Amino acid sequence: MNYIVWSVVALAAYSLVAPLMRLATAGEGAIPSPVAAFVSNTVLVIVTLAVIAVSGDGVVDHVRDPRMWYVLGAGACLAVGILAYYHALSIGRVSIVAPIFAMFFVASSAVGVVVLDEPVTARKLLGVAFAVVAVVLVAGE
Repeated sequence: MNYIVWSVVALAAYSLVAPLMRLATAGEGAIPSPVAAFVSNTVLVIVTLAVIAVSGDGVVDHVRDPRMWYVLGAGACLAVGILAYYHALSIGRVSIVAPIFAMFFVASSAVGVVVLDEPVTARKLLGVAFAVVAVVLVAGE
């Protein structure tokens, strides 16, 4: 599958995360958001290990790769982001929290342009502007 198909699969799967986490972590007798993060990410680890086993990709082969520091940095950012996101879902509305969280793609795009020297076009800038307006409209009360 090409990257577009994988992106759509990610969109479909990730679209259910916020509502499911909200149902689990909000209200009386709710599961604490750090516990929900731990369990959901344990599922992620187990599924990832299965994918690695099937694909034959060796983890040990890559441990000494100098780019592993980027992976570790991404993991630290992911941990902070997921813990904060799940906590926000436990106390806020999905219809507000999810769009604000989704703005990460705007920030990621900016990092891609500034740090990774990716091209900027008027079309991309317009798309980002529309995305920001959309989030403000959707997340506003």
